[in-house]
Amino acid sequence: MPTNAMTAPAVRASKGSGTPLVMVTAYDAPGARIADEAGVDIILVGDSLAMVVLGYEDTLQVTIDDMAHHVAAVARAKPRPLVVGDMPWMSYHVSVEDTVRNAAKLMRAGAQAVKLEGGRKRVDMVKAIVDGEMPVMGHVGLTPQSIHALGGFKVQGKQAAAAAALVDDAVALEEAGCFAIVLEAVPDGVARAVTEAVSVPTIGIGAGAWCDGQVLVYHDVLGIEDRISPKFVRRYANVKADSVAALAAYASDVRTRRFPSDEESYHLNGEVAEALGLYGAVTKTA
Repeated sequence: MPTNAMTAPAVRASKGSGTPLVMVTAYDAPGARIADEAGVDIILVGDSLAMVVLGYEDTLQVTIDDMAHHVAAVARAKPRPLVVGDMPWMSYHVSVEDTVRNAAKLMRAGAQAVKLEGGRKRVDMVKAIVDGEMPVMGHVGLTPQSIHALGGFKVQGKQAAAAAALVDDAVALEEAGCFAIVLEAVPDGVARAVTEAVSVPTIGIGAGAWCDGQVLVYHDVLGIEDRISPKFVRRYANVKADSVAALAAYASDVRTRRFPSDEESYHLNGEVAEALGLYGAVTKTA
């Protein structure tokens, strides 16, 4: 770990600092290095891995082994940001024992904290992980692992009772020991109420500007993923289009024999070329 690395206690202590936290997802060593050099505070190895890297239609297909594999890849880059491993569906739903074991698997892979979805009903799981000396980030609002129960990817907390329940869930997570809480797809007023109700940082994704920080998916920020465009995404690059253009240019150069050039090739010296009968070969020193 770098000597100036971000820690879970440092994230928690940033509440009220006035400078929002920056979190972005990453799933491999190159992505981690890019996020590190960009100066972000937190890298989330998210279960969004399922959709943006592994090609699934939702997050439900990714396993704890998948997550551990990608957490390890991120950790090998030794980034300064805090590395948070997402606990996937059914890795913390069955028993407290399974939950702690699965959290430990991500920590052993290189995570410095874990994240799980759900509010008050996850309190026992959060407490058990925290008792195991593993920092936990909470996640309320739209919880993608619950899309079937929620009826799809829908904004949460739009009615008064639902908004009050979200605040209650966030308070319960803080009391259980969470050092930060992600708020996803909730009205900005609800996010403000939650942010003011808890003494740990809130990190929003589609939750407006009142949160203590923001998170977006790496592939969305860079324009690598362009099949869907959620309202809350701002693209800062068009990496997919640039990549397609670059590969198309490479393909064209190969097919028209413009690549490789003489300068991009290794050559025999004249004596060896002659010995091999390659009298027409270009002869240079390799």
